[in-house]
Amino acid sequence: MCGIAGWVDFNRDLTGERSTVLAMTDTMALRGPDDTGIWLSPHAALGHRRLAVIDVEGGRQPMAADDVAVLTYSGEVYNFRELRVQLEARGHRFRTHSDTEVVLRGYLEWGEDLVDKLNGIYAFALWDVRREELLLIRDRMGVKPLFYYPLPGGGVLFGSEPKAILAHPQADRAVDADGLREIFTITQTPGLSLYKGMHEVRAGQVVRVRRQGLTKRQYWQLTAQEHTDDLDTTVRTVRELLEDIVERQLVSDVPLCSLLSGGLDSSALTALALKHGDTRSFAVDFAGYADHFQPDEMRGSADGPFVRDAVAHLRPDHTDITLDTTELTDPRLRASVMDAWEYPQFSGDMNTSLYMLFRAIQGHSTVALSGESADEVFGGYAWFHLPKAVDSGTFPWLVFMMQKQRPEDLFDPELRKQLDVLAYERDRYSDALAEVPYLPMVSARERRMREVSYLHLTRFVNMLLDRKDRLSMAHGLEVRVPFCDHRLVEYVFNTPWAFKTFDGREKSLLRAAVSDLVPASILERRKSPYPATQDPAYGKALRGTLSDLIADGNAPVLPLLDGEAVRTLLKSPAEESASTVTRISLEMVLDLNSWLESQSLRVDV
Repeated sequence: MCGIAGWVDFNRDLTGERSTVLAMTDTMALRGPDDTGIWLSPHAALGHRRLAVIDVEGGRQPMAADDVAVLTYSGEVYNFRELRVQLEARGHRFRTHSDTEVVLRGYLEWGEDLVDKLNGIYAFALWDVRREELLLIRDRMGVKPLFYYPLPGGGVLFGSEPKAILAHPQADRAVDADGLREIFTITQTPGLSLYKGMHEVRAGQVVRVRRQGLTKRQYWQLTAQEHTDDLDTTVRTVRELLEDIVERQLVSDVPLCSLLSGGLDSSALTALALKHGDTRSFAVDFAGYADHFQPDEMRGSADGPFVRDAVAHLRPDHTDITLDTTELTDPRLRASVMDAWEYPQFSGDMNTSLYMLFRAIQGHSTVALSGESADEVFGGYAWFHLPKAVDSGTFPWLVFMMQKQRPEDLFDPELRKQLDVLAYERDRYSDALAEVPYLPMVSARERRMREVSYLHLTRFVNMLLDRKDRLSMAHGLEVRVPFCDHRLVEYVFNTPWAFKTFDGREKSLLRAAVSDLVPASILERRKSPYPATQDPAYGKALRGTLSDLIADGNAPVLPLLDGEAVRTLLKSPAEESASTVTRISLEMVLDLNSWLESQSLRVDV
């Protein structure tokens, strides 16, 4: 994995702009700690920060081929060996053993049709020297991020992260009304960034930049296919796909591990990886968490006992990482998390603890397998199975997460009126439903569950994948997500909902497919999200930080707040700080302030 950046301008000579492109590229030094590279031409300048995973010595970038094309690339193509054989049979000769060169020579052979042949997670920019055009391409599920900022005259700035673009003097450091609306919701509108004038390449999209302007093409999207397999065949196919996917994703020239949470998803991946040799695993917990755990609206059980069951059954080379709750409240750590993700989101200590987990793994492994996205693919979240959420007429997760309080409730009434977040949610929901592919002659229930699955696979998962990428890459750790393999996603998406819940449980297909691999306790465990601290001291610390922020008087978030609502919250009983609802509101205010401050952003609404 790496960080890419660049600048295309058809109205100026960029050969003298090395310092600007280097500044853009160096904002992502943490994504690529192993090397840096710059390539300049009159109208295109490409930058690269490298995290060496495949062909450590030979895969330096940007990489040029035959004075025809230049590539700056982030990601992994898991079928690069098969593609290399095909290209060699067609006369191509390789200088390296990297997947980067396979992508580059694949473009020379197949042109833009190359994207249909790739299996992996990637985001790359390719400058065609002959045609003087730039291609920005992102993997099918959007695992690797890629942003762009159109310039007057047809040019563009681009980068793996917004900070790379904001380092350019022509980029406007502002958040607009839609950016704030996205922050106050979890609609996760594809293609929209939080920053004024900036866009994100959609999952499965090609963005072409030429003198004539910018065009976009969707090369992959979910489609409706009739599912003709019976239940037994479906379970067997899911298992076969997982076997192939995990084997492909174990390819690495650097140490690899699994993230083992004690849940079904990560335990299955760890078991499958162990079939191919010794595997190291890591689990995260808070000090004293299991001893004092209390079930809440999100979590019915602590992870620790199930991690121990998985380790005893699977026998990986395992390490438990215990986090100190007091560090979660460290303002410097929260600022580092915000700088890494560049997205104020009400995930609070889950973001901070995930950042701490990746920091602890750094030095032991460079690549990690994660169970992320299994819930979106197989229907694992609680709200998939709650009629109130499913039939709510909006994004089901919003009903579940915001049923008692909304994060914007602490903000200025006039601002809330201007933003009209509820109307925004309705519009984005309508847009999303208009994309859903249907099969004719299916029941209303089947049609609705296809919609719910589509919403998760094209919206909700965006946030989780982006968070995991940014927080891991801030420590030079590449996280691979086998459940995002597009073959598995396509197959399960078109599987009837009755199959996905055939045993009366969530993730029925996955449970059946790996029933011989994981211990019974984990097979029977109910879905439990990533752990969040239950230490009351954390909520109290949040209140204290907000009090200090109010007292300071200069915080950039203050003009956006409803002072009376904030004072009422701070005067409420201290024990209320421990509730998930109150913590979400506190974390939203503090994260938004940190984001505005760290990015020196102007609010333009």
